[in-house]
Amino acid sequence: MKIQLIRNATMRIHFGSICILTDPLFAEKHALRSYAGKSRNPLVELPISPSEALAGVDMILLSHLHSDHFDPRAQEILPKDIEICCQPQDEARLNKLGFSNVHPVGDEFTLKGVRIFRTEAQHGKGAVLDEMGPASGYVFISSQEPNLYWIGDSILHEKVFETIDHFSPDVIITHSSGDVWGKANELIVMDAEQTLQICSYAAAGRVVAVHLDSLDHGTVSRNDLDLRRKQADVPSDRLIIPNDGEILTFDKKEGRGYMYWESFE
Repeated sequence: MKIQLIRNATMRIHFGSICILTDPLFAEKHALRSYAGKSRNPLVELPISPSEALAGVDMILLSHLHSDHFDPRAQEILPKDIEICCQPQDEARLNKLGFSNVHPVGDEFTLKGVRIFRTEAQHGKGAVLDEMGPASGYVFISSQEPNLYWIGDSILHEKVFETIDHFSPDVIITHSSGDVWGKANELIVMDAEQTLQICSYAAAGRVVAVHLDSLDHGTVSRNDLDLRRKQADVPSDRLIIPNDGEILTFDKKEGRGYMYWESFE
């Protein structure tokens, strides 16, 4: 299994015999509006071109349709007949955008021998959750690969623990930027403390923290998270904080995930 973080939640995931691109955000630096009144978004450029990100991709997998996960440039660049899997609530909007090969995921589907389960994300709590709307995560299962759980845009909540208990993921991808929203600055994705709780709860697995240093409503940087990791005495090969463009490779050995990583050049 290879995971290449491109930027934010945009990743190339090679899993079994398939290559998936998640949540394409192809906007150039500062092309999108500010979310917190600090800066236009995204804060950084892509490390590779959209065409490189799309090379060899079998499917686009969307957690939800917020502009930092499926932006107008991605909507323009993606071929209209490319296979897109999404949460059921987003099918109609994708069809209106002209995409003709949209597959809403109820509970699970199988692609080339890989089983993919959709899980419930909680994109905040209280009134802000109504504003954020539904979001999803996904679990990937194959006999050839470590179990992978992409939590998506979510704070830590009971369904996350239940998913970890049920699937025993070897690798968990968290969105760990501590994004806040609204006048009350309500947390809408995990922060450093919640990420460390995942490390503690899934003690046998590895956590890959993404969705960092990309958007102006984030409150946790890579450096912040790495400092908290050190303070909590969590090894760097258990909480992995990749840079944009970096490729992580995980193999299935002795029943758990074995990992090495390489910088993208």
